[in-house]
Amino acid sequence: MRMVRLFGAAFVAAVLGAGLAPAYADSHGSEGDPAKGAKVYRKCKACHELTKERNKVGPHLVKIFNRPVAAVEGFKYSKALKKAGEEGMVWNAENLDKWLENPKKFIPGNRMAFAGIKKEADRKNLIAYMKKEGGVWGE
Repeated sequence: MRMVRLFGAAFVAAVLGAGLAPAYADSHGSEGDPAKGAKVYRKCKACHELTKERNKVGPHLVKIFNRPVAAVEGFKYSKALKKAGEEGMVWNAENLDKWLENPKKFIPGNRMAFAGIKKEADRKNLIAYMKKEGGVWGE
């Protein structure tokens, strides 16, 4: 058993040293795959831009990570989302995961007409893709 732990630690050190750290890891250490997330993003792209600061039916998602909720200028948000933003909520991996699973349940009263993504792996992959392609607020 000790040998397995040593090998595992050495492998992790090698991966991190090579710059291959995951784009998104949740609090349990699970990571998402941005390449698989690109396929999941197809469900989002009709309503959201990820690489251009252009609003569609929904607000653009450029630099969504660490961005305050309801912070895209020129987009008309629901009262529920405005309130969440005013109370200090930001879009981090944990909040995005809950939102993507069930937007109506996570922030009741929002107007997003999307039932959610039920598979946890799909959400993690999508979040990894969004972070990689969309970027981080303030950078």
